[in-house]
Amino acid sequence: MQKENKQTAVLVLEDGKVFHGKAAGILGKTSGEIAFNTGMYGYQEIFTDPSYLGQILIMTTAHIGNYGVHPEEVESNGLKIAGVVSKKFSEIYSRVAGNASLQDYLEKDEVVAICDVDTRALVRYIREKGAMNAIICSDGTPVEELQEAVKQVPSMEGLELSSRVSTKEVYSLGDENSEVKVALLDLGVKTNIIRCLTERGCHVTVYPMGTSPQDILAMNPSGIMLSNGPGDPQAMKETIENVKTLIDSKTPVFGICLGHQIIALSQGLKTEKMFNGHRGVNHPIKNLLTGKCEVTSQNHGFVVNREDAESRKDIIVSHIHLNDGSLAGIRLKNAPVFSVQYHPEASAGPHDSRYLFDEFVENMKAIHQ
Repeated sequence: MQKENKQTAVLVLEDGKVFHGKAAGILGKTSGEIAFNTGMYGYQEIFTDPSYLGQILIMTTAHIGNYGVHPEEVESNGLKIAGVVSKKFSEIYSRVAGNASLQDYLEKDEVVAICDVDTRALVRYIREKGAMNAIICSDGTPVEELQEAVKQVPSMEGLELSSRVSTKEVYSLGDENSEVKVALLDLGVKTNIIRCLTERGCHVTVYPMGTSPQDILAMNPSGIMLSNGPGDPQAMKETIENVKTLIDSKTPVFGICLGHQIIALSQGLKTEKMFNGHRGVNHPIKNLLTGKCEVTSQNHGFVVNREDAESRKDIIVSHIHLNDGSLAGIRLKNAPVFSVQYHPEASAGPHDSRYLFDEFVENMKAIHQ
């Protein structure tokens, strides 16, 4: 039976705007950059995506929690979001193989949430005002104190977060006898990226973010994967230099989201904070090399400057976002390197873009034939 939750909660935005609702998850306070995801499904995969570290996430679908959680639908070792904002929040769930309610899941990882919020009004407000920090509070702290406290929350711009979600130890998955050996630099990798590689017969060795390029190249990899991850790519100076060295080795490289941004920065391109990021499972992308379009899963608040990339003769702009024309993919002319700003592994999302993993495997096999 649905529990009657009488505890009130508030959401306070950086500019002082207040939204009222009811508490979900654990009682307490949480803060971070507030963002919205337009996906209608896949909340468990979204909440466990390391790229969301430090962010309070608004789910724009009318209700969440109705299908509970499933032990296999996780993208990391736990919840990574700072908090959740929703309209309807169901503690009742019905699903084959579902093993817990979303409320239980949030309580287990001690995540603060707020529900019964007018999320349509909230999203419209953020779309007009731009990305900003916020606090969710359900412990009774006066709103005036929260309005002062939210001003002290660090800006996502200039924040390095990957080191908090990257693996601490090297580990391997897949067929040890495979001829295709991938070195994956973990900047906050989603589990399904690794799965998409091992399903294609790759043996994947996952390295911590701070691993030197010399140590990675010492394994003589067939190719190098640069994963997704959280935070501002410009704050990752050492990683940018390390990736430049890896690219200079002429080893095939494939970058996703943060990995894409790091590749761009290593080649002298610029990244910039978006007024509002792209987060959802229905973003339209055009492949400029084939003329075909894809429906994609996305999660990013930073983007590579398109004009900067188009001005370079050694870089090919391969993909663009059809909603706003922003850069969504590049290729290097002088090295077997390509990257995209979206998530071809999906989870959650459509599988239109998984051909990119096939291209990566083909690049690796071509180099090592």
